[in-house]
Amino acid sequence: MTDQKSLLAVFSDLGPAADAIEQLRALGVHDECMNVISGVPVTEAMLGRPNQWTNVPRLALGGSVLGFLAGAFLAFVTPNMYQIQVGAQGFVPGPPSVVVLFELTMLGMLLSTFLGVFLDSTFPNYRPMKYVTEISDGKIAILIECPQADEKKVTDALKKLGAESVQFAEAQHL
Repeated sequence: MTDQKSLLAVFSDLGPAADAIEQLRALGVHDECMNVISGVPVTEAMLGRPNQWTNVPRLALGGSVLGFLAGAFLAFVTPNMYQIQVGAQGFVPGPPSVVVLFELTMLGMLLSTFLGVFLDSTFPNYRPMKYVTEISDGKIAILIECPQADEKKVTDALKKLGAESVQFAEAQHL
């Protein structure tokens, strides 16, 4: 049997939840051992937590570079491969080339950003998840992994800070 316990504390508002995270840090619980579960988007700054690291901006930049290269190929290489002289006009027209470059750059960035967000969110997830139904009603929950020896101390601190309930968390299939 492991000596780690999963506790789920439910709060009615964001303020007490932020205070609880601060108090848990003071008790020695690391940020990696806390997970905030909310039905509404809550940023890390609102709870005083460190920013999460993501690869999405790098993937978007890489997609835009690939899109720009594809646009440059279409705008500059293709007219020279199939030379068709139209009047006194050059083989590479200026304004249409700018439009092609812009559109393919944005298309590459859009597709790579979508793919990055999709992969980063690990959606869909078929593993059993820890969840409580009150979260759908606008409440905020904090999932805490703490040593079994600190369970009583953590539970008392959370109840003192306004937790509506503190219970053992069990992974369930949704």
